[in-house]
Amino acid sequence: MAETALLPPQESIHQAGGGQPGAEDRTIKEVKSSTLRYLEQIYAEHASPLDKQWHKDSIVEFLHHSQADKVTDASGDIAGRDGLDFAGFLQYMTSSAANALAPPLHQDLSWPLASYYISSSHNTYLTGNQLNSASDADAYRNVLLRGCRCVEIDVWDGDDSDAESSDSSDSDEDEDAKEIKAIRKASRREKLTSKLPGSLASRLEKTSIGKRITGKGSEGSSSTGKKDSPAAGTAPLKKPPSPQAVAVEPRVLHGYTLTKEVSFRDVCEAIRDSAFVVTDLPLIVSLEVHCCQQQQEAMVRIIKQVWADLLLPHPADDAKLLPAPGDLRRKILVKVKYAPPDGSASAVDEESEDRLPPDTKTATSTSSGTAQKKVKKASKIIQALSALGVYTRGVSFKSLSQPEARMPTHIFSLSEGGVAEVHENEAAKLFEHNREYLMRTYPSGMRIGSSNLDPVTFWRKGIQIVALNWQKWDEGMMLNEGMFAGTGGFVLKPDGYRGKKPIAIPTDGKEGEQKKVVPVPAPGTILHQTLDLSITVLAAQNLPLPEDDDKESGFKPYVKVELHTEPLHDAHLSVTRTAASSSNTRAKEGEYKARTKTQKGVHPDFKSETLDVAKSVSSVVPELTFVRFLVKDDEIGRDDLAAWACVRLDRLRSGYRFVHLLDSEGRESGGVLLVKIDKKLA
Repeated sequence: MAETALLPPQESIHQAGGGQPGAEDRTIKEVKSSTLRYLEQIYAEHASPLDKQWHKDSIVEFLHHSQADKVTDASGDIAGRDGLDFAGFLQYMTSSAANALAPPLHQDLSWPLASYYISSSHNTYLTGNQLNSASDADAYRNVLLRGCRCVEIDVWDGDDSDAESSDSSDSDEDEDAKEIKAIRKASRREKLTSKLPGSLASRLEKTSIGKRITGKGSEGSSSTGKKDSPAAGTAPLKKPPSPQAVAVEPRVLHGYTLTKEVSFRDVCEAIRDSAFVVTDLPLIVSLEVHCCQQQQEAMVRIIKQVWADLLLPHPADDAKLLPAPGDLRRKILVKVKYAPPDGSASAVDEESEDRLPPDTKTATSTSSGTAQKKVKKASKIIQALSALGVYTRGVSFKSLSQPEARMPTHIFSLSEGGVAEVHENEAAKLFEHNREYLMRTYPSGMRIGSSNLDPVTFWRKGIQIVALNWQKWDEGMMLNEGMFAGTGGFVLKPDGYRGKKPIAIPTDGKEGEQKKVVPVPAPGTILHQTLDLSITVLAAQNLPLPEDDDKESGFKPYVKVELHTEPLHDAHLSVTRTAASSSNTRAKEGEYKARTKTQKGVHPDFKSETLDVAKSVSSVVPELTFVRFLVKDDEIGRDDLAAWACVRLDRLRSGYRFVHLLDSEGRESGGVLLVKIDKKLA
């Protein structure tokens, strides 16, 4: 799917992503004829044969049998009525009470942070691909207004070239500085070239982007690359240091690529202004630091100036347990490399190391001819910066048995490939670790186009922070919206996925006396259920057209429904101690998919076509199972996406419902599907 254009901040609040409140509170303003006739049929089927009206028994029958509503469910105001005419029924069906997406359950925010899934962004600053797109502070405003609760900042030394005069000195010091700058530029090119698959590199070679990557055909690619020296006997002109150079501040960009930069201060200000607009739940800011000590000191000054009271106070002692998100409202949690007070921290964590030039990752590369030889590794984290990480201390992952793996405030960051490797060797141990402690995963560096991993695979491993590329609309982002819609970006893990919960009890057993905190184990059993799911698609209205398509007459929509349950490559069953007797216990690709016949126009009649999506599917965890509705344009070749919705199974309502659709870029649309959902969990 295409990259998503960055919307202005005032419009971002109407774009999905994961966490934005109000997704379940949508209504329908007008009913088209294609949909109206089915609503008339539904009303007639339940009306009294005598007066063609609904009486008390008709209302109860419809709500509790057809709609499978509980007494406590919101049913508009019709549940308490003695009678209902068609106008009243129409009012109910167009209200949020008939939305296929149920509101989230009351959120219990009293568990430790590790007991929640957290809506997270990867390389938040980028507006497009990982190769040569721009960085923009508005990208932070965009994701925060869409409900994101963990953003990432890659911080590098500021470039003082803009702060100095264009006149340059020919002193040895200036020449050394130029050489180092050229080496770093060449290093970025080598790093980028090494990441590209051979087929892609050959295709890019002839393009302007490819020439920029390799340096071929660019100015200054001659063998010397030096200016003519001054005439003999002429003293070189000396320039005093520019006072502006002192004001150079760190910058944010994707290292060793051609992405454009943005200032660190601008990013911090954008975060401050948007962090708590749509929710007051805590925000995690993940810092990847590639700065020298002086620039790290500048980072600390900027963070304290800009975020001020939003930062956590430094505790007197290290935490014995992680706090609950409900106790951290309107607070920014800085995730940064942990530097112990004794100074024994390693220099680079896994994600930083992925971004270093090739030879800095291996001690075996000693060739003096390589450009990267003079490029330093990422600097050690200074104490002042490390101290900002109170409950989210980044620790380099070596194994699940390393001493830091039992430090309550640690957080490991592993790439998707790193998680797969650990899971293959220590699946049960990985799962148990993630019940008590934080872990973050992020997309592979090979995802140059900003595509996304399957987040469900990692949620099933108990990983709380699954970072996605929010600038790319694809299946991964749809599933993220399905998980977090309307929650404020925090979702409590299901039973069996959580660790201990601290409970305060009186020291002498009497109420009102001094209390001590005792960790109480959470329920350890994961509830697996068997699912039957069929969806009858009656009609649709106001369907948005695919991107760049403006002709309604040529639009031929069909509806595809997919059930996302056990991923093909996931060994989750072995982790949860459930016997996997055969491969039939896992979903196979295409096994739980069904589509309607093709119809025409933006108000199509799907003729009550029933899709049997799942029959007796076992080992289903409703909180980690998702139903995707895709409206596509039936074309020759690839069928373009017009609209979609993704609903977590435990929030998918039964009965006659409207599925509210988002367009291909995740924006709210007036498009809806009228469906009948038959869902049975046993």
